[in-house]
Amino acid sequence: MQQRAVAFTGPSGSGKTTTIEKIAKKLTQDRKVVIIKHDPSDKAKFDTDGKDSHKFFNTGADVAVVSPTRTTLFSHTNREVVEIAEMFGDFDLLIVEGLKYLLLPRIGIFRGEIIESYLPVVKALAVDHTIDLNKYKISEDIKILDLNDIDAIITWIDQNSVEI
Repeated sequence: MQQRAVAFTGPSGSGKTTTIEKIAKKLTQDRKVVIIKHDPSDKAKFDTDGKDSHKFFNTGADVAVVSPTRTTLFSHTNREVVEIAEMFGDFDLLIVEGLKYLLLPRIGIFRGEIIESYLPVVKALAVDHTIDLNKYKISEDIKILDLNDIDAIITWIDQNSVEI
């Protein structure tokens, strides 16, 4: 099975999660999609005080919670994206949100303004009507996509994602 990967980047509130959610909903109809999200400020909460898994994790142990419908892993170790992806077994597409240092084809998501420091790491920009592209110096190598055209973004992913 050929496993491919693509990444998304952009400032908080730009629509990354919404866009990835729409793409995943459409693609999971006939493909297995894996999503890895970066939490740069370590603010996400996944467990509840007082629950067994939380108590176990607080001992310093890595913990897996297994149920009939899901498996959740709590680890004290920062793991590499490839290692995490391997935990999912066979899949068709890995979508990474964030992690700008990863050398993956990357779509920048922007509303209102483009933060130009993102431009060196993106191969495409998905923007909406709130962006005046004439205000920015964007390389001709960067494909401009309509943020609201999920099918066009999927086509770009299919043409530009890389095998991992």
